[in-house]
Amino acid sequence: MKEFLKYLGVIITLIGVCVFIAYALTSTPTNAYLITGLSLVIVGILAQIVLNKYIQD
Repeated sequence: MKEFLKYLGVIITLIGVCVFIAYALTSTPTNAYLITGLSLVIVGILAQIVLNKYIQD
């Protein structure tokens, strides 16, 4: 479980990047893609920082 939590921030950030890719590939892009992607990237970065501070190997 600790191994999964260690990489949770990276996984959330990659999901945010996938949302940005979906934004680029859609024929009618909206700002919802950008807001969702940015939110996921910010949450992922913060989760990576916080979780790595408290989870030790």
